[in-house]
Amino acid sequence: MARRILWALLALTPFVLVARYVLDFGETTLFILSALALIPLAWLIGEATEHAAQHTGAGVGGFLNASFGNAPELIIAMLAVAGNLPGVVRGSLTGSVVSNILLVLGAAMIAGGDGKVDTRSLRWQLCAVFGAVLLLLVTSVPAWGNGSPDRHSLFLLSIPVSVILLVAYVVITVQNLRIHRASERDEAGEHAWPLRKAIVWLAVATLATAFVSEILVHSLHHFGKSVGLDEFFIAVVIVAIVGNAAEHGGAVVIARRGNTTLATEIAITSSMQVAVFVMPAVCLLSWLVGRGLPLSFQVIEIVTMGAAAAFATLVIWDGRSRRWEGFLLVGVYGLAVVAYALS
Repeated sequence: MARRILWALLALTPFVLVARYVLDFGETTLFILSALALIPLAWLIGEATEHAAQHTGAGVGGFLNASFGNAPELIIAMLAVAGNLPGVVRGSLTGSVVSNILLVLGAAMIAGGDGKVDTRSLRWQLCAVFGAVLLLLVTSVPAWGNGSPDRHSLFLLSIPVSVILLVAYVVITVQNLRIHRASERDEAGEHAWPLRKAIVWLAVATLATAFVSEILVHSLHHFGKSVGLDEFFIAVVIVAIVGNAAEHGGAVVIARRGNTTLATEIAITSSMQVAVFVMPAVCLLSWLVGRGLPLSFQVIEIVTMGAAAAFATLVIWDGRSRRWEGFLLVGVYGLAVVAYALS
């Protein structure tokens, strides 16, 4: 019954598009409708990923989910760059890294309870997040003194940093997929969708999520102003969670079904992709749609990204997922949100 309801709720997506572009609904109504529309899309991405993973294994399945799930994040970031909102872009990217590592991983562990995680893959990817944070110090520290964090000289400094991150992403991804190929067999279950069908549904759900997320983010700015939230908090908490809602829901659904290996892979792979791929890609593409975007992050952003990776490394180190560790990660995320509110 629940599956039928979720399939039916997918009709919310075209309704939201009509409400936005034809009927011209108010911002608050659009916010509510968009948030509701993301729920069945999250389920569909999780469903399609789980079926694809039965053909490819958890490692490749997590990579597919993170790749499709981060596509809306990249689209939203480019739209914000075009709107000359560099602080929103950096804040949402920071929030994406932190929320995936702490909130999504924690929620997946709570939903899945005791289970296995692939420490070889996750440690490798968390090290990549650490490395990205350290490299971002090169472009961030000069902005902590006097001067604008958006000055052109910092954008020029961000270009070689972005190239290094993208090269690292290719190396890490190839290595990670080799690890899984050596240890996982591509044997699909009896009721698994064909791989092509799963990939098509992933693509369709991701495209729909991009449109719905754009509408929701557009209404978020008005919503934030009406409730008195500043631009940075909206970006680092609300936009980050909303932009990744499909991945968040997908990981939790998969964990609840007992597949903690795939669920944790989704959370960590998504965070790694944002830090090592999405951030430099947005920087290098930013000059096409607006002013160049420097990768100059605030102190609180650098600290929380590094701390998130450190806590995640501690909880996955022994290769087990435990419910109390999930509560710990979610609690740390709550502290990060408080820190963002006070910054």
